[in-house]
Amino acid sequence: MGWHQELLIGFDLETTGTDPREARIVTGALVEVKGGEPIGRREWLADPGVPIPQEAVDVHGISNERARAEGRPADQVADELARALTGYWLAGVPVVAYNAAFDLTLLTAELHRYSLPSLRERLGGIDPAPVIDPYTIDRAVDRFRKGKRNLEAVCTEYGVPLDAAHDAMADALAAARVACAIAVRHPKAAALGPAALHRRQIEWYAEWAADFQNFLRAKGDTTAVIDGTWPLRAISG
Repeated sequence: MGWHQELLIGFDLETTGTDPREARIVTGALVEVKGGEPIGRREWLADPGVPIPQEAVDVHGISNERARAEGRPADQVADELARALTGYWLAGVPVVAYNAAFDLTLLTAELHRYSLPSLRERLGGIDPAPVIDPYTIDRAVDRFRKGKRNLEAVCTEYGVPLDAAHDAMADALAAARVACAIAVRHPKAAALGPAALHRRQIEWYAEWAADFQNFLRAKGDTTAVIDGTWPLRAISG
């Protein structure tokens, strides 16, 4: 039985911005998925402690008024998310996150911001693993396909329903289902165990980043730097 037929944890954050080191958590979701179907879920709404820019509100629909009135303190949300995620990793259960380097880096930055134990500290000094990132896998196994690679586009490519894009729970479930769909279409990815697949994604992401950096520099942006670290980038300070 391949990893896509076992228990997977879909994970997604909706946030105040696009810089994972600076943005804050607004909503978070974890969904337990087996055989492509949800069997358990948890959701969080945070008061991020800073204004949510209108462009972010336009994406995920969470207003400043709602976040302040209904959201829980951001440090509590970050701590509970980290505790839940590390519990799954310690049990050997893969966590699926679309563009994992964004969500895991952002959560790590939030933990650092509130002087809470990092993911690595909670895992006894090792990196979070296994992580399954359909964004990274899809680019590697179907690298010549034209078109966008955002979650909505890749859901369309693999026939996965996504009725409420940028809702954390909907995106978390879609990410897990896309991972399963990729495994069905690309048996070589399915044949790798979660640990081996995690290691391959580290390589694939680094290769993509180097290629993209070279492309940008060839186009005239001679100082372009694309961070090839996956699934967790360094947090300074």
